[in-house]
Amino acid sequence: MMKNTNIMIVGVGGQGSLLASKLLGHVLIKQGCDVKVSEVHGMSQRGGSVVTYVRCGDKVYSPIISEGEADFIVSFEKLEAARHASMLKIGGAVIVNTQQIDPMPVITGAAVYPENVLEELKSKGVKVDELDALSLAKEAGSIKAVNLVLMGRLSRYFPYGEDVWLSAIEETVAPKFVEMNKKAFLLGKNA
Repeated sequence: MMKNTNIMIVGVGGQGSLLASKLLGHVLIKQGCDVKVSEVHGMSQRGGSVVTYVRCGDKVYSPIISEGEADFIVSFEKLEAARHASMLKIGGAVIVNTQQIDPMPVITGAAVYPENVLEELKSKGVKVDELDALSLAKEAGSIKAVNLVLMGRLSRYFPYGEDVWLSAIEETVAPKFVEMNKKAFLLGKNA
């Protein structure tokens, strides 16, 4: 009997969170999981918040994750990690890109980006697994590969071999980007 696992992927529009959720869903289905995925778009085209829920287990009835139920939050940006931290279950982990992307209120001067976002989370007892996914994505060949760097890091929390993930990349990514995405995945996994 496989217990249900709940993963939230949170980010800003245009960062590739939908490809990340597609890849994750592909891996989980190949491992015999029942998988439900739900995408909640904010103003994704305008750099707004994008949230994707991925739930898997023996039998999953709903794609929605309630507050306090997420095993993992994969965050493409620090403030998004803080914004969704209440969704995390006790003992869960936040995998976060240390990049700061200013939301519209900060850009327009109506608000200030909060300082010490990740330190605040840690002080509340949240397990924060942080990495500079942007630098690793650049090393892989494209700043757009942050999503695969973060999936590489997430893969460390699952009992599936590297080959399962790399095969899923081959099956979900456009052929001309496969090698770069594999490199980004491995850099995230091994960082």
